[in-house]
Amino acid sequence: MEMETVKLSAIVMRWYPDMIPFLKQDELNSVIVLRDGLSILEPEDAMDIIHYSIYEHQNSAYLQ
Repeated sequence: MEMETVKLSAIVMRWYPDMIPFLKQDELNSVIVLRDGLSILEPEDAMDIIHYSIYEHQNSAYLQ
């Protein structure tokens, strides 16, 4: 399988759509590169990606 680039919103919509109202638009627009593609991503991995993306956006907010 090839790498696939998706927005975080695609990951959230697939596994955790209830989280959409709690994420900022810039978080949802984050570009995520998946080594093996979206089709084999597990829910636990999706949650890890979501957590990491939120963390990264919080860190960049403090640095500016």
